[in-house]
Amino acid sequence: MIEGILITGLIRGGVYALLAVGFSLIFGVARMINLAHTCFYMLAAYGIYTFAHLLGLHPLVSIILSLVITIAIGLGTYKLFIDRVREHHVTILLITLALAMVFQECMLLAFGGHYLGAPSFISGYQEILGVKVSYQHLLIFGVVLVVLLGVWMLLSRTRLGVAIRATAQDAEIAGLMGINVPRILLITMGIAAALAAVAGIVVAPTLVLEPHMWTPPLVMIMAIVVLGGLGSVKGSFISAFIIGFVEVLVVFLLPAGAFLKGAIALLVMVIILLVRPEGLFGVAFEEERL
Repeated sequence: MIEGILITGLIRGGVYALLAVGFSLIFGVARMINLAHTCFYMLAAYGIYTFAHLLGLHPLVSIILSLVITIAIGLGTYKLFIDRVREHHVTILLITLALAMVFQECMLLAFGGHYLGAPSFISGYQEILGVKVSYQHLLIFGVVLVVLLGVWMLLSRTRLGVAIRATAQDAEIAGLMGINVPRILLITMGIAAALAAVAGIVVAPTLVLEPHMWTPPLVMIMAIVVLGGLGSVKGSFISAFIIGFVEVLVVFLLPAGAFLKGAIALLVMVIILLVRPEGLFGVAFEEERL
């Protein structure tokens, strides 16, 4: 049982990490809470279903098309609806919530309320520590590791990463230093949408696709980001695995109460925040500095 908890927790935590790092990145750089973030996850998953299953395209072509289209939608929504009001945080909350509902209704109109399934990219399984793990789940974990490593390299080892981190620290000073802040914000939005899209693409074959599938991960991602510390990419990464393992533990130890996994994960978040209100890796609240 321990081996099963370990393997399943790593896979679930990895998917949460992809979503949470993107959410945290856009918040840390643009100071924006994007309630439509997990809709890109949903759109990419439906993209895989459409291109691979309905149109019968090669899996690699389906992946590329789903990724490119989802990123384009993310960038388009930012430029058309968010960029001009990005200083108004309540307005952004309302706009992104409205966009999420629009995406949901579009999927409902396009595919109906049916429960759908995307084809697997790879079949078969491998026995690890006595646990049978499908190649699809191994693919998920491998892709998550590669993508998160790529994000870390981008942020820490490139000039673009330096510009992103400088903008996150102080956008006004970054602008005075010659950094094109609007361009950095647009790129950051593209990275966040890409991370959500990758998560949706790799997990699509393991999920039941339906138009409301964006809401459960959104709640968990917001909990993860708050737990890790708002704007902290490292905190989001670590907290994603904490929440992922808590959910898996509940399912393994209390099979009859598996429906409580989300509630218990949120309870863990609340307990930690009572001890450390700024989150695991966040800074102290502004009023505490006065």
